Amino acid sequence: MRRDGDGGAEGGGGPDPVDSRLGVRLAELRAERGWSLGELAERSGVSRSTLSRAERAEISPTASLLNRLCGVYGRTMSQLLSEVEEEPALLVRAADQAVWEDKASGFVRRSVSPPHAGLRGELVEGRLASGADIAYDRPPVPGLEQHIWVLDGRLEVTAQDAGHRLDAGDCLRLRVWGPTRFRSTGPGDARYVLAVVLP
Repeated sequence: MRRDGDGGAEGGGGPDPVDSRLGVRLAELRAERGWSLGELAERSGVSRSTLSRAERAEISPTASLLNRLCGVYGRTMSQLLSEVEEEPALLVRAADQAVWEDKASGFVRRSVSPPHAGLRGELVEGRLASGADIAYDRPPVPGLEQHIWVLDGRLEVTAQDAGHRLDAGDCLRLRVWGPTRFRSTGPGDARYVLAVVLP
C-alpha cells in the first residue's frame, strides 16, 4: 500500500466505500462554506493536492488529517464519521459499531456509541499498536471533555504540556484546548475507552 505525504493510503482495488462517502461529505462541507481548496488549505494547514485527493477518495485520510478538518469544520471525528454512515439507532449492537483504521499510525477506532441528535456524549474504543504514536495538533472542538479509560496495555497521553502514564484500569479526565498525543508504550497493544462530551 502506498502512502501520500500528508494524506493517507491508496491501494489498487478502487476506493473504499467509507472513503468514498467521506470524500463526498468533505466536499459538501467545503461547498457549504463557499471555500475553494486553496482557502481550506490555508485554514487547515493541509496541502491543496491532499485535500483534493481526499475529496475524490483517491487516498484514505489519516486520523491526523481528519482531526485537522474536523477542527476547521467544528466537528468531532465521530460526528464527521457518523455523517457518512446510516442514522445510528438507539441500541447499537456490537456487530453494527463502525470501525475505522488508520494503518499509517496503527490506530483502530470503534464507534461504540456514535453521536446522536440530542445527546452530547459518545463512546469510542481505541486500539493503538505497541509503539504507535498519534498526535493531534488541536481539538476538533475547543474545550472538548474527554475521559480516557485504559482497558489493556499501557498508554501515554500528553495534553496541556503534561504527560500522563496510564496503566490498565487508570482513567484520565480533562478538557482539551490544545495539542494532544497518544502513545502505546507496550509491550502489548493499548486498548482504551474514550468518552467524549461536547462543551
